[in-house]
Amino acid sequence: MAQVTSDPLVSPDWLRAHLVDPNLAILDASWFLPGGELDPEDEFTKGHIPGALRFRIDEICDRTSPLPHMLPSSAAFAEAVSAMGIGADTTVVIYDSLGLFSSPRVWWTFRVMGCNNVHVLDGGLPGWVSRGFPLATGAARPRPPKRFPPRFNEALVRDLEQVRDALATGAAQIVDARPRARFTGAASEPRPGVRAGHMPGALNLPYADVIEGERLAGADRLRSVFESSGVALDRPIITTCGSGVSAAVLALALASIGRRDVAVYDGSWSEWGARADTPVVQGTSP
Repeated sequence: MAQVTSDPLVSPDWLRAHLVDPNLAILDASWFLPGGELDPEDEFTKGHIPGALRFRIDEICDRTSPLPHMLPSSAAFAEAVSAMGIGADTTVVIYDSLGLFSSPRVWWTFRVMGCNNVHVLDGGLPGWVSRGFPLATGAARPRPPKRFPPRFNEALVRDLEQVRDALATGAAQIVDARPRARFTGAASEPRPGVRAGHMPGALNLPYADVIEGERLAGADRLRSVFESSGVALDRPIITTCGSGVSAAVLALALASIGRRDVAVYDGSWSEWGARADTPVVQGTSP
């Protein structure tokens, strides 16, 4: 069985050495912001890590919600990943074609569903290619189904009311991963009907600031950027972003320096910014 350390990341070298392990599942979680030119299905067909399957964020989600790619129910998630051949004893490695963007969202989703043996490929597909490792083309080859037993971990998820309460009481720090121009309101939101700005009292740490090249920054750099953004690393943290994708990048970064208890606001700004009963401010944080 492919065993790794508690580090949430694995290297391309590690993955290459374990590529034929039958208890290893590799998932391509590539997803792109709406309106772009890239299509994740086409990119997968052109080239993917051998043995990888597609994890479609906009399909394995709560399809009854008007919000984008909200967490699926435990039962729906278990059904989907069981059909992918992922069971209780499976080591899951997730990557995306941008390096480090959407894969942490799926890493976080697996953790919410009770899977702790889940990891992100550091550097993603670009990191794999840069090492000269092989790619497969065409459609994915299915794996024999297994049974995945979900154990929903509610401590890793926050909803709107919990975030509202955290802001009011100061029980947790809200850290927004959106770019600074969107956080301050200088740039409009990409989704129609969503106001520009941020939650009063939220801190801003753009997810790109925790990435160096396509890889997650080192531990010293991560501690420095969190602290310089006003984040106290010894206090509760909730991450948020536009739709819960880049918020998971911050959660992954924090997990890599020992904070594996960080929660993600699933609805994020797609929910908060679209409502009439939630406060929105513009400019920088106090």
